[in-house]
Amino acid sequence: MTDRLIIFDTTLRDGEQSPGASMTRDEKVRIAKALERMGVDVIEAGFPIASPGDFEAVQAVAQAVGESTVCGLSRALEKDIDHAGEALAPARRRRIHTFIATSPIHMAQKLRMSPEQVLEQAVKAVKHARRYTDDVEFSPEDAGRSEPDFLCRVLEAVIDAGAATVNIPDTVGYNLPHQFGELIRNLIERVPNADKAVFSVHCHNDLGLAVANSLSAVLNGARQVECTINGLGERAGNAALEEVVMSVKVRRDMFPCSVDHIDTTQIVPTSRLVSSITGFPVQPNKAIVGANAFAHESGIHQDGVLKSRETYEIMRAEDVGWSANRIVLGKHSGRNAFRTRLKELGIEFDSEEALNEAFARFKELADKKHEIYDEDLQALVSEVDMEQINERFRLVALHVCSRTGETPHAEVTLWADGAERTAEADGAGPVDAVFRAIDTIVRSHADLKLYSVNAITSGTDAQGEVTVRLERGGRLVQGQGADTDIVIASAKAYVNALNKLAHPPERAHPQLGDV
Repeated sequence: MTDRLIIFDTTLRDGEQSPGASMTRDEKVRIAKALERMGVDVIEAGFPIASPGDFEAVQAVAQAVGESTVCGLSRALEKDIDHAGEALAPARRRRIHTFIATSPIHMAQKLRMSPEQVLEQAVKAVKHARRYTDDVEFSPEDAGRSEPDFLCRVLEAVIDAGAATVNIPDTVGYNLPHQFGELIRNLIERVPNADKAVFSVHCHNDLGLAVANSLSAVLNGARQVECTINGLGERAGNAALEEVVMSVKVRRDMFPCSVDHIDTTQIVPTSRLVSSITGFPVQPNKAIVGANAFAHESGIHQDGVLKSRETYEIMRAEDVGWSANRIVLGKHSGRNAFRTRLKELGIEFDSEEALNEAFARFKELADKKHEIYDEDLQALVSEVDMEQINERFRLVALHVCSRTGETPHAEVTLWADGAERTAEADGAGPVDAVFRAIDTIVRSHADLKLYSVNAITSGTDAQGEVTVRLERGGRLVQGQGADTDIVIASAKAYVNALNKLAHPPERAHPQLGDV
């Protein structure tokens, strides 16, 4: 029988470590439910010790998910493990993932520990984690640069201590595919009790090789791959779940394992959800989930596809969810149709009041657009979620004048701290003028680090989704706004970011450590 390849998704943990990609508790739950619908085996929900907010987010995911295993990350410290065990208590299936660095540079420079001390700490951590669950995973951080002999000693010891999964991370994306595959094969062959644990891999994309390294590892005996939706992750990101899954599915002739338990039709909807929540747009030529992934411009390609799809397509667009990217909802659609479609997308509201607010926004949008797409609904719900923030500032009115040969001018009215205030400003362009006018009122003293515009759907009536990233005093916040008018969307995004800056962070950035 063909082995099952375990898909371990770390979008909510490692993916969130991307600067500016921090997610709220409710957003994490929405993504977790989408991953569960896809059939993901393990969902790493976060780093519970990072902050009370992160603890609550992991706990909320543990309560919301019923089929997938929910995992919490912890350093090889008892206090970390205790926090993880407590946060995961509501989960039907739970896993504690503990780690400590094993490479010479990490042990000497970061941990200031000897190899023997690291080995002792690793075993102690696994034994402590077993008090909370039998499903314990251990990772030797920076395994890709660790001494093979020492790595074998550590893995043998943690498996004896009760680790059911041992994960081999290429933490800095340093390895090449043939090298990493050989490492996995050698470890499985050399570790005496290797048959008592699942070998896993976690590859970073610093050289653009995360997926290639992961697949090489699978070909050499690994049976779990840790990955993220859209390849999200700190620095250059992680192995992209959609690419790993579809590679194994399409090239089943090459792999001694299968991903048949994954509902691949959920890939594109989940990709859009993650993109909408994080504000990280997917590049058009991104494999599997990019807008151009199944588009054909060349006449030769078009002719071939029309005659036989297989001439230029190695998989069907429908198999990854592209067939369901459009719905027929408009201004005549009723509340029940709206609610039903949102439920199909995995979006449910905690209260009737929240549903009514979203429905009112839907009607406003339907007056501007002839057809409403799933992407529009995702953006609409994200906007409602963003306004759950305790607002100090709200956009009331906006007037912009931009003519050829004249300096753009903006007049903005904000509700600020309980009163309406109006300001005017000139700028290099209409958006610049709007931001300057807002700053005249708010005086945030924040630096604009990112301004990104993404068309949510096609057509001249498409909504524009704007992402703004601000920095002040070392703190990064991200704001989003969507509207059929890109200048209004920009103002919404800027105000949303300012509201986040005006309040203490829900939780600290989760990057206390990495695997």
